[in-house]
Amino acid sequence: MNKDGFGPDRYGADVLAAGWRDAGRRAVPRVAAAPDLVVEIAGDGFCGAVTGIQSGHVELEDRRGRRRLFPLGGGFLIDGQAVVLEAPKAAASGPRRTASGSFAADTTRARVARASRILVEGRHDAELVEKVWGDDLRVEGVVVEYLQGVDLLEEVLREEPPGPGRRYGVLVDHLVPGSKESRIADAVARGPHGPHVRIVGHPHIDVWQCVTPRALGIAAWPDVPRGIEWKVGVSRALGWPARDQADIARTWQRILAAVHSYRDLDPALLGRVEELIDFVTA
Repeated sequence: MNKDGFGPDRYGADVLAAGWRDAGRRAVPRVAAAPDLVVEIAGDGFCGAVTGIQSGHVELEDRRGRRRLFPLGGGFLIDGQAVVLEAPKAAASGPRRTASGSFAADTTRARVARASRILVEGRHDAELVEKVWGDDLRVEGVVVEYLQGVDLLEEVLREEPPGPGRRYGVLVDHLVPGSKESRIADAVARGPHGPHVRIVGHPHIDVWQCVTPRALGIAAWPDVPRGIEWKVGVSRALGWPARDQADIARTWQRILAAVHSYRDLDPALLGRVEELIDFVTA
Protein backbone atom coordinates (compact mmCIF):
# COMPACT_ATOMS: atom_id res chain seq x y z
CA MET A 1 0.00 0.00 0.00
CA ASN A 2 1.15 3.56 -0.57
CA LYS A 3 1.29 6.07 2.22
CA ASP A 4 -2.28 7.20 1.51
CA GLY A 5 -3.65 3.66 1.70
CA PHE A 6 -4.68 3.47 -1.97
CA GLY A 7 -2.93 0.34 -3.24
CA PRO A 8 0.66 -0.81 -3.63
CA ASP A 9 3.43 1.74 -3.58
CA ARG A 10 5.00 1.21 -7.03
CA TYR A 11 8.07 3.24 -6.27
CA GLY A 12 9.04 2.07 -2.80
CA ALA A 13 10.87 4.46 -0.52
CA ASP A 14 11.46 8.13 -1.14
CA VAL A 15 13.98 8.44 -4.01
CA LEU A 16 15.54 11.43 -2.29
CA ALA A 17 16.23 9.47 0.89
CA ALA A 18 19.88 8.92 1.80
CA GLY A 19 21.45 5.86 0.18
CA TRP A 20 18.88 5.43 -2.58
CA ARG A 21 21.59 5.11 -5.25
CA ASP A 22 23.07 2.08 -3.46
CA ALA A 23 19.80 0.22 -3.01
CA GLY A 24 20.16 -3.33 -4.26
CA ARG A 25 23.87 -3.06 -4.91
CA ARG A 26 26.23 -5.67 -3.50
CA ALA A 27 28.64 -4.12 -1.00
CA VAL A 28 32.31 -4.51 -1.97
CA PRO A 29 34.28 -5.91 1.00
CA ARG A 30 36.87 -3.66 2.59
CA VAL A 31 40.12 -5.51 3.32
CA ALA A 32 43.14 -4.33 5.30
CA ALA A 33 46.36 -4.38 3.26
CA ALA A 34 48.20 -6.67 5.68
CA PRO A 35 51.77 -7.78 4.89
CA ASP A 36 51.94 -10.80 2.54
CA LEU A 37 48.29 -10.46 1.43
CA VAL A 38 48.21 -11.50 -2.24
CA VAL A 39 46.04 -9.30 -4.47
CA GLU A 40 45.53 -8.75 -8.17
CA ILE A 41 45.02 -5.44 -9.98
CA ALA A 42 41.72 -5.49 -11.84
CA GLY A 43 42.19 -4.76 -15.53
CA ASP A 44 45.97 -4.81 -15.19
CA GLY A 45 46.75 -8.43 -14.34
CA PHE A 46 49.62 -7.57 -12.01
CA CYS A 47 49.49 -9.89 -9.01
CA GLY A 48 51.65 -9.60 -5.93
CA ALA A 49 51.98 -9.70 -2.18
CA VAL A 50 51.69 -6.61 0.00
CA THR A 51 55.11 -5.46 1.17
CA GLY A 52 54.22 -2.09 2.67
CA ILE A 53 52.09 1.06 2.78
CA GLN A 54 53.50 4.41 1.61
CA SER A 55 51.63 7.75 1.57
CA GLY A 56 48.23 6.30 0.71
CA HIS A 57 49.67 3.71 -1.67
CA VAL A 58 50.21 -0.01 -1.30
CA GLU A 59 53.41 -1.64 -2.54
CA LEU A 60 53.06 -5.06 -4.17
CA GLU A 61 55.81 -7.53 -5.10
CA ASP A 62 55.18 -10.23 -7.68
CA ARG A 63 56.84 -13.66 -7.83
CA ARG A 64 59.64 -12.29 -10.01
CA GLY A 65 60.60 -9.73 -7.38
CA ARG A 66 59.15 -6.74 -9.27
CA ARG A 67 57.59 -4.09 -7.02
CA ARG A 68 54.92 -1.50 -7.92
CA LEU A 69 52.88 1.10 -6.04
CA PHE A 70 49.10 1.43 -6.36
CA PRO A 71 46.68 3.87 -4.67
CA LEU A 72 44.67 2.34 -1.85
CA GLY A 73 40.94 1.96 -2.53
CA GLY A 74 39.05 0.07 -5.20
CA GLY A 75 40.33 -1.79 -8.23
CA PHE A 76 41.80 -4.81 -6.43
CA LEU A 77 40.85 -8.50 -6.61
CA ILE A 78 41.34 -11.29 -4.09
CA ASP A 79 40.63 -14.77 -5.45
CA GLY A 80 38.83 -13.08 -8.34
CA GLN A 81 36.51 -11.05 -6.11
CA ALA A 82 36.55 -7.25 -6.07
CA VAL A 83 37.68 -5.65 -2.81
CA VAL A 84 38.50 -2.20 -1.49
CA LEU A 85 42.00 -2.17 -0.06
CA GLU A 86 42.63 0.06 2.94
CA ALA A 87 45.50 0.73 5.32
CA PRO A 88 45.60 -1.61 8.33
CA LYS A 89 44.48 -0.14 11.61
CA ALA A 90 47.22 0.60 14.09
CA ALA A 91 48.03 -2.45 16.19
CA ALA A 92 46.48 -2.43 19.64
CA SER A 93 48.89 -1.86 22.47
CA GLY A 94 50.02 -5.00 24.20
CA PRO A 95 52.83 -7.52 24.21
CA ARG A 96 54.73 -7.62 20.93
CA ARG A 97 55.18 -10.96 19.21
CA THR A 98 58.40 -11.98 17.52
CA ALA A 99 58.52 -13.42 14.00
CA SER A 100 58.43 -16.90 15.56
CA GLY A 101 55.06 -16.11 17.17
CA SER A 102 56.33 -15.97 20.75
CA PHE A 103 55.89 -12.96 23.03
CA ALA A 104 58.87 -10.62 22.91
CA ALA A 105 60.82 -10.25 26.12
CA ASP A 106 60.52 -6.94 27.96
CA THR A 107 64.25 -6.33 27.68
CA THR A 108 66.13 -5.83 24.44
CA ARG A 109 69.48 -6.85 25.94
CA ALA A 110 70.86 -10.08 24.56
CA ARG A 111 71.97 -12.73 27.00
CA VAL A 112 75.62 -13.76 27.14
CA ALA A 113 76.09 -16.62 24.67
CA ARG A 114 75.67 -20.13 26.05
CA ALA A 115 78.18 -22.88 25.46
CA SER A 116 75.31 -24.85 23.93
CA ARG A 117 74.50 -23.94 20.35
CA ILE A 118 72.50 -24.82 17.26
CA LEU A 119 74.32 -26.10 14.17
CA VAL A 120 72.82 -25.91 10.69
CA GLU A 121 74.13 -27.18 7.38
CA GLY A 122 74.72 -23.95 5.49
CA ARG A 123 74.45 -20.19 5.27
CA HIS A 124 70.91 -20.18 3.92
CA ASP A 125 69.68 -22.32 6.81
CA ALA A 126 71.35 -19.95 9.28
CA GLU A 127 69.86 -16.86 7.63
CA LEU A 128 66.35 -18.34 7.67
CA VAL A 129 66.60 -19.35 11.34
CA GLU A 130 67.96 -15.90 12.22
CA LYS A 131 65.15 -14.10 10.41
CA VAL A 132 62.35 -15.98 12.18
CA TRP A 133 63.89 -16.95 15.52
CA GLY A 134 66.65 -14.36 15.89
CA ASP A 135 64.92 -12.35 18.64
CA ASP A 136 64.23 -15.48 20.67
CA LEU A 137 67.77 -16.82 20.25
CA ARG A 138 69.37 -13.57 21.39
CA VAL A 139 67.25 -13.50 24.53
CA GLU A 140 68.21 -17.11 25.26
CA GLY A 141 71.88 -16.56 24.40
CA VAL A 142 71.89 -19.27 21.72
CA VAL A 143 74.36 -18.98 18.84
CA VAL A 144 73.63 -20.50 15.41
CA GLU A 145 76.62 -21.79 13.43
CA TYR A 146 76.72 -23.47 10.05
CA LEU A 147 78.67 -26.60 9.23
CA GLN A 148 79.04 -26.25 5.45
CA GLY A 149 77.60 -29.75 5.21
CA VAL A 150 76.42 -32.40 7.64
CA ASP A 151 79.45 -34.52 6.62
CA LEU A 152 81.57 -32.26 8.86
CA LEU A 153 79.45 -32.85 11.98
CA GLU A 154 81.59 -35.67 13.39
CA GLU A 155 84.72 -33.55 12.95
CA VAL A 156 83.13 -30.69 14.89
CA LEU A 157 82.12 -33.05 17.69
CA ARG A 158 85.67 -34.34 17.95
CA GLU A 159 87.22 -30.87 18.06
CA GLU A 160 84.69 -29.38 20.49
CA PRO A 161 83.05 -32.30 22.30
CA PRO A 162 79.57 -31.68 23.72
CA GLY A 163 78.72 -32.47 27.33
CA PRO A 164 76.17 -31.73 30.06
CA GLY A 165 76.96 -27.99 29.89
CA ARG A 166 77.50 -27.85 26.13
CA ARG A 167 74.61 -29.29 24.17
CA TYR A 168 74.42 -29.24 20.39
CA GLY A 169 71.18 -29.08 18.48
CA VAL A 170 71.66 -29.93 14.81
CA LEU A 171 69.26 -29.09 11.96
CA VAL A 172 69.78 -30.97 8.69
CA ASP A 173 68.09 -31.05 5.28
CA HIS A 174 66.51 -34.14 3.75
CA LEU A 175 66.38 -36.17 6.95
CA VAL A 176 64.39 -39.13 5.62
CA PRO A 177 64.86 -42.90 6.11
CA GLY A 178 67.77 -44.28 4.11
CA SER A 179 69.35 -40.91 3.31
CA LYS A 180 72.98 -40.04 3.99
CA GLU A 181 71.79 -37.53 6.57
CA SER A 182 69.81 -40.16 8.49
CA ARG A 183 72.80 -42.53 8.56
CA ILE A 184 75.02 -39.80 10.01
CA ALA A 185 72.36 -38.91 12.59
CA ASP A 186 72.01 -42.56 13.66
CA ALA A 187 75.79 -42.95 14.02
CA VAL A 188 76.04 -39.86 16.23
CA ALA A 189 73.09 -40.94 18.36
CA ARG A 190 74.75 -44.32 19.02
CA GLY A 191 78.16 -42.79 19.72
CA PRO A 192 79.66 -41.31 22.90
CA HIS A 193 78.21 -37.84 22.21
CA GLY A 194 74.67 -39.05 21.63
CA PRO A 195 73.16 -37.94 24.99
CA HIS A 196 74.28 -34.35 24.44
CA VAL A 197 73.40 -33.98 20.74
CA ARG A 198 69.93 -33.71 19.22
CA ILE A 199 69.74 -34.07 15.43
CA VAL A 200 66.46 -33.22 13.72
CA GLY A 201 65.56 -32.25 10.20
CA HIS A 202 62.94 -31.60 7.56
CA PRO A 203 62.17 -33.87 4.58
CA HIS A 204 62.87 -31.34 1.82
CA ILE A 205 65.83 -31.41 -0.55
CA ASP A 206 66.91 -27.96 0.59
CA VAL A 207 65.87 -25.37 3.16
CA TRP A 208 64.52 -23.23 0.29
CA GLN A 209 61.51 -25.56 0.18
CA CYS A 210 60.72 -24.80 3.82
CA VAL A 211 59.36 -21.47 2.60
CA THR A 212 55.72 -21.99 1.64
CA PRO A 213 54.76 -21.56 -2.03
CA ARG A 214 52.03 -19.17 -0.86
CA ALA A 215 54.63 -16.78 0.53
CA LEU A 216 56.26 -16.68 -2.92
CA GLY A 217 53.00 -16.33 -4.80
CA ILE A 218 53.40 -19.66 -6.61
CA ALA A 219 51.21 -22.76 -6.65
CA ALA A 220 54.01 -25.18 -5.74
CA TRP A 221 57.78 -25.56 -5.77
CA PRO A 222 58.97 -26.54 -9.27
CA ASP A 223 59.92 -30.13 -10.06
CA VAL A 224 63.56 -30.25 -11.15
CA PRO A 225 64.57 -33.08 -13.52
CA ARG A 226 67.40 -35.38 -12.47
CA GLY A 227 70.77 -34.26 -13.75
CA ILE A 228 70.09 -30.57 -13.12
CA GLU A 229 71.44 -28.98 -9.95
CA TRP A 230 68.35 -28.36 -7.83
CA LYS A 231 68.83 -24.66 -7.04
CA VAL A 232 69.72 -23.92 -10.67
CA GLY A 233 66.59 -25.72 -11.85
CA VAL A 234 64.39 -23.90 -9.35
CA SER A 235 65.81 -20.50 -10.30
CA ARG A 236 65.21 -21.13 -13.99
CA ALA A 237 61.69 -22.45 -13.42
CA LEU A 238 60.82 -19.30 -11.46
CA GLY A 239 62.14 -17.17 -14.30
CA TRP A 240 65.25 -15.91 -12.50
CA PRO A 241 68.83 -16.00 -13.81
CA ALA A 242 71.01 -18.98 -12.82
CA ARG A 243 74.25 -18.37 -14.68
CA ASP A 244 76.54 -18.47 -11.65
CA GLN A 245 76.63 -18.59 -7.86
CA ALA A 246 75.90 -14.86 -7.64
CA ASP A 247 72.59 -15.46 -9.44
CA ILE A 248 71.74 -18.32 -7.08
CA ALA A 249 72.51 -16.06 -4.12
CA ARG A 250 70.14 -13.41 -5.50
CA THR A 251 67.43 -16.05 -5.93
CA TRP A 252 67.81 -16.98 -2.26
CA GLN A 253 67.59 -13.34 -1.20
CA ARG A 254 64.30 -13.02 -3.10
CA ILE A 255 63.01 -16.12 -1.35
CA LEU A 256 64.20 -14.96 2.07
CA ALA A 257 62.60 -11.53 1.51
CA ALA A 258 59.22 -13.27 1.19
CA VAL A 259 59.51 -14.63 4.74
CA HIS A 260 58.07 -12.31 7.37
CA SER A 261 57.08 -14.70 10.14
CA TYR A 262 56.60 -18.35 11.05
CA ARG A 263 53.40 -18.32 8.97
CA ASP A 264 55.55 -18.33 5.84
CA LEU A 265 57.32 -21.57 6.78
CA ASP A 266 56.43 -25.24 6.48
CA PRO A 267 55.35 -26.71 9.85
CA ALA A 268 57.88 -29.49 9.17
CA LEU A 269 60.59 -26.94 9.93
CA LEU A 270 58.82 -24.95 12.65
CA GLY A 271 58.49 -27.81 15.11
CA ARG A 272 62.04 -28.97 14.59
CA VAL A 273 63.63 -25.59 15.31
CA GLU A 274 61.49 -25.14 18.43
CA GLU A 275 62.60 -28.60 19.56
CA LEU A 276 66.26 -27.66 19.18
CA ILE A 277 65.83 -24.39 21.08
CA ASP A 278 64.21 -26.29 23.95
CA PHE A 279 67.01 -28.88 23.89
CA VAL A 280 69.92 -26.44 24.06
CA THR A 281 68.28 -24.20 26.67
CA ALA A 282 67.10 -26.96 28.99
